[in-house]
Amino acid sequence: MALFNLAYARATGGRFVLRIEDTDRARYVADSEEQIYATLRWLGLPWDEGPDVGGPYEPYRQSERLDTYRPFVEQLLADGHAYHCWCSAERLADMRAEQAASKQATTGYDRLCLGKTREERAALPGFTDTPVVRMRIPDGVATTFTDLIRGEVSAPTPDDQVILKADGFPTYHLAVVVDDHLMGITHVVRGEEWISSTPKHVQLYRWLGWDVPAFAHMPLLRNTDKSKISKRKNPAARLLWFREQGFLPEALRNFLQLLGYPPAEDDAEVASFSEFVAGFAWDKVNTVGPVFDLDKLSWLNGHYIRALSPEELADRIVEHLVWTGEWSDPDDAQVATLRAATPLIQERLTLLSEALGKLQFLFTADAELAGDPAAVAKLPANAADVLDAAVDALGSLDAWDDASIQAALRARLVEELGIKPKVAFGPVRVAVTGSNVSPPLFESMAILGRESSLARLRALRSRL
Repeated sequence: MALFNLAYARATGGRFVLRIEDTDRARYVADSEEQIYATLRWLGLPWDEGPDVGGPYEPYRQSERLDTYRPFVEQLLADGHAYHCWCSAERLADMRAEQAASKQATTGYDRLCLGKTREERAALPGFTDTPVVRMRIPDGVATTFTDLIRGEVSAPTPDDQVILKADGFPTYHLAVVVDDHLMGITHVVRGEEWISSTPKHVQLYRWLGWDVPAFAHMPLLRNTDKSKISKRKNPAARLLWFREQGFLPEALRNFLQLLGYPPAEDDAEVASFSEFVAGFAWDKVNTVGPVFDLDKLSWLNGHYIRALSPEELADRIVEHLVWTGEWSDPDDAQVATLRAATPLIQERLTLLSEALGKLQFLFTADAELAGDPAAVAKLPANAADVLDAAVDALGSLDAWDDASIQAALRARLVEELGIKPKVAFGPVRVAVTGSNVSPPLFESMAILGRESSLARLRALRSRL
């Protein structure tokens, strides 16, 4: 939603507003607001107005605007468009259960309180002292509206929606209409789950004598089994999960652009946000809920990783390791080693989180390097002779760089001893990296250094 709101605002010279809609106190989570800020900043989706940056229509938290809503509730009550309801929660639960049991075609509040005074209602069962305020939906209310994405849309007939709760907080339905009007909102971009509520909002605009904004209801994202994406079924529903996994924000933005509307045959799948803005059009949005394909996102992420310079990628990896806490306070030597090794793994990376695992042998003390038992078990019968020869060939080497290391090992193991390269270099790789799968061997040894490389060769030889 933020991506498409921001893209449309940028495409039209408008302003993107971040408003915190926190009137549902039962579902309030203390740190959720900070998570919204952190995630949108990481994604590179800045807002022009909001609680933390200010703006001409402050405050931007609905919980700080309660005095703003009350006069409009009183106006609706005075005009006969709303009424007090004293029904208890238990009475409403029983009502819904009866409607479900009788399979009523139309469900919703049964208007027991409509037209009654407090005293008249108190004489009936299921009364509570503190009332809510409900809309009074007229018969024959319009249930169609125009959507920028879907055209003419029909929604179910609304019931008498609560607009002011017993705790004095407005519901979303009232607060969003009042705030959108007072803040000069011209376009409302939100998920398709709000289609059924839009006739209620349109009715409130008309009752209050205000212009109705344009609506665009985006399709909901789906899991691969076509169900609605949710935290219970898919960790990707929690946006910070992407950062934890090591996705790049530009890759995720690109992926979300593709979900919003797939490219035409002549359009490239890889596109920057500025390119997305330049070609923005509501009629491109596919109303069928797109499937959230993590394999496609991973492919895109790999593309963006390879498009970075090695220096930029190293900076991203360090930032990721610090952010996740894997590196709490890296020293200059650690960072220098990572920078030197990043080109060795850049073509093989899909996620930033994979980097440390591929390079862990460079940050492990020689005595603590535990070779993979399976890799050690698969060493050829002549592995001890190979390691002896490797130590001998490298021990007197003048220059310690990847070309010199490779030349010395090839001359001794391949040419002099007649061992095939794969067999010759396998024991060396296991000794140096602890695994039979690693970044390029000779470059890794050059970064690791002469002393550690020889110590590891001797250590594995002593185990055989």
